[in-house]
Formats: sequence, C-alpha cells, structure tokens
Amino acid sequence: MKLLPITLICALFFTACSSKPGETAVKPVRIIFDTDLGPDYDDVGALAFLHAMADSGKVAILATLASNKNELVVPSIDVINTWFGRPGVPKGEPKTTGVNLGSSQHWADSIVANYPHTVMSSRESEDAVAVYRRILNEQADSSVTIVTVGFLTNLNNLLHSQPDNVSNLNGIELVTKKVKRLVSMAGWFPQGREFNVYMDSTASEYVFSNWPGQIIFTGFEIGRDIKTGLKLIKSEAKRSPVKDVFRISIPLSEEDKNGRMSWDETAVLIGVYGTGGFFDTVRGKIIINHDGSNSWENDPHGKHFYVKQKMNVSDMSSFIEKRMMHQPANLKSN
Repeated sequence: MKLLPITLICALFFTACSSKPGETAVKPVRIIFDTDLGPDYDDVGALAFLHAMADSGKVAILATLASNKNELVVPSIDVINTWFGRPGVPKGEPKTTGVNLGSSQHWADSIVANYPHTVMSSRESEDAVAVYRRILNEQADSSVTIVTVGFLTNLNNLLHSQPDNVSNLNGIELVTKKVKRLVSMAGWFPQGREFNVYMDSTASEYVFSNWPGQIIFTGFEIGRDIKTGLKLIKSEAKRSPVKDVFRISIPLSEEDKNGRMSWDETAVLIGVYGTGGFFDTVRGKIIINHDGSNSWENDPHGKHFYVKQKMNVSDMSSFIEKRMMHQPANLKSN
C-alpha cells in the first residue's frame, strides 16, 4: 500500500506529528536563512515553507539574509516576514561587492507596493556578516542550521571575518563552534554548472573548500523535477504575497505551466527534517572549477553530501506545496 506523505513523515522522523503526555518536546531547529530572492521566485516558496514550520513549532527563524544586493530583495523578505507575523526577524545584505539581480517578472515591486513592510531598500539593512556574527554568538554551541539558497557571498565574508566587539573568534572559529549543519541549494551532481555557484564562483570555491563542518547539497537536478505553485494560485486565499508572487510569475513562462521548479524549497525541507525518507545521500567532496561549474569526488570520509531523490516526486511536491500554502496565524491583522 502506498503511504501518503504525511504518514511517511510521521513514521520516519523524530519530529512527531503530536506529542503524548509525558514526552519530552523536540526543540525547534534554529535556522538562519540566506537567500538571493529576486532572479527566481522559488525563494519565496522556501521562505513561506520556513514560516509554516515556525508556526508549527518545528523551527525558530534566527535571521533572513539577502545574498543579492538588489534594492528590492530585503524589502521583499520584509514583506513575507511581516505577513507571517515576524517583522522583527533580523535581516541583512552584503556590504561588499556582490551580485545585483532583480525580478524579471516584476513580482518583487508588486508585493513591495501592496503589502506592509518597514525596510524600503536593501541598502537600509544591516551588514549580513554583522548579523551572522551577532546571532551565532548568541546561540548554544553546535545548535544552528544555516540554509543557503543563493550566492555564497555572505558565507564567504563570514568565514573571512575577524574578531570584533561581538566575539573574539574569527569567522571560521565561530562557525566551527556554533553551526551544526549547512544546507546549500547549489551545484549540479555529480557534475554540471549551476546558477548559485557560478554567479559568485570565487565565494563558492572558498566556502566549499574551507567550511569547517558538514555540507548537504541539494542540486539543480533535484528541484528541477519537483513542481509547485498551481495549487497555491488556485487556493482560496484572497490576499497573500506568496500567492501573488506565483500568480504573477507562473503564467509568464511556458516552462512553468505545470508549476515552478522547487529548488530552494528542498533545502528548507532538509534543514527542517533532514534527509531520511526523502533523499538518499552520496558522500564525498565538491570541486569548483574555474568556469564556475562543479564536479564531485566520492569519499567515504568526506564532509560533503549531495542528495538523490528517494520519495516519489509527486508526493514530495504535495508535501512542499501544502506548507507553501500555509496561512499565517495573524492573518486578520493583515
């Protein structure tokens, strides 16, 4: 008998669907979300998924950071955070050089014009590295999961950061002490050329070569086959920035007629639930080539893992989209 996704998840994962009297509650996963939101809109689905998990008690959102310097990125993040009742979640952008790309479908300017937010331009926000250092320093050792679904600019800058008035540790030392896991939507496995890697290939190469802990990669080939958004835009929600983004964007591309490819949502899924039941993993080492492409070396002792699809793609699409469709508890106040 084929198991429904929620049944499978309840059976396989430590995060129970309900707690019994006397059971010890599972602590929420403490996540920093780092996104290039703008050139694509699966980032919006990933951020909605993350807020749904926070509303369920499975996640504590520590920060939502932009790796893209476009002026509408942080305001768009602020719209989504505010919609879900978390306007105070720390935000930031790179204050170094970096990629600056906007939304060709004009969904970002649409939601910024039509929904509440307080950040008017990405330039108004903090330095992402300062946010990283402050948040990491405040957390318990080995307690933070970083989910990056964009360029590796911020993490490169974090690793290069030096001791300051927040911490006497440099960036690599701080990551070693505080970060439990890095989940990255980046690469194409076992080899290929993927957008997040090649757009800032210098940062990608440094981060993946010098990150002190384990990295789980969900590659281009994974999200390409997982389509979401059609149920969302047909939902009964009358006013939602998440729905609006997909409603605006999906009709503008023939390749999205069956739903948008869901790269970034898979990274959040792994950040929250882990890989078991959803994906198999291959252990080894990613190699970033001079042209921004990547290759792979299998290594039973490697610190890197890329995922291979295990759950039925249709079931995973439904699992993800259900969480993207989540309506905030504070809906009436919006």
